[in-house]
Amino acid sequence: MRFSFVTVIMLLFFSAVSSASVLMDRVVAIVNKEVITWSELYRLMETDASSQVKELNEEGRKKVFKDNEAAYLETLINIRLQLQEAAVTGVGASSEEVAEAIENIKRKYGMSDAAFRDSLKKEGYDFDEYKRRLREQIILSKITNHAVGSKIVVSDDDVHQYMKDNRGNIDTAGSYRISQILFKRAEGAANGAKAEEKAAAVIQRLKNGERFSDLAREYSEDPSARAGGELGIIKKEYLSDEFIEVLAAMKPHEVSSPFWTDKGLHIIKLEEKLEHEDRNVALEQTRKMLKNKTYDEKYNTWIKELREKAFIEIRL
Repeated sequence: MRFSFVTVIMLLFFSAVSSASVLMDRVVAIVNKEVITWSELYRLMETDASSQVKELNEEGRKKVFKDNEAAYLETLINIRLQLQEAAVTGVGASSEEVAEAIENIKRKYGMSDAAFRDSLKKEGYDFDEYKRRLREQIILSKITNHAVGSKIVVSDDDVHQYMKDNRGNIDTAGSYRISQILFKRAEGAANGAKAEEKAAAVIQRLKNGERFSDLAREYSEDPSARAGGELGIIKKEYLSDEFIEVLAAMKPHEVSSPFWTDKGLHIIKLEEKLEHEDRNVALEQTRKMLKNKTYDEKYNTWIKELREKAFIEIRL
């Protein structure tokens, strides 16, 4: 199971627990000398729940949470192991790095310090606790890059060999490079109206000069949100009729009006239209795919090694 960037942040936010709360809470897992509690697990799932799940009655929500608690717990365990490995190897984050990260967030969204703190307060976050969780996120990024990212090398020979072996899969002729913001379809007219209101707000912010990628990270309910909405290069035959109709009237770098498909409400940006095969684009596409594939393989191997040398007791 993959989790979005926002999900990972929330996993980190709820990863710590005081000794006092442990005495009043049920332990659902022990990771070396640290515990994960039932309230951490369920508070996380409640926070990360989709709008459709939040609108279920209590019995329905409990069933969804029960069905997914094992997967969320596994992810919490993996994050706890990575933070413990960072402590052992001396990977940390300074106060200056945390302060810089906060300043970058404020600049990105054009927020003053007062507005930023007020936003945290409205979301129920204590500023000091937010800084502690942000520090953990920086540490997690560092240790993952140290153990995995820095060891990934995709050579030109690797790229050319893959292209030679998979010629039919990477032809870029008749393709589009697209980014999107998606609001998933939910039952009921009220939900459709809410999606259209959000889409209208996005369009207005785009007209005000904000970047499509930033708004995709903030609004999109598609996994591509982590990458700023980038879907990569997609051949025309793999696109729905609705997409083809919209794209036919667009020029490169244009943004569409919101339109519905069976998946939900879309806003797309046509980054590039590839009428003929472009070898440089194919090379770039293949290198990126190989890097992602290698990263996933090395990350999974690293997590497996961390788990094999750890003491883990699950009490669900």
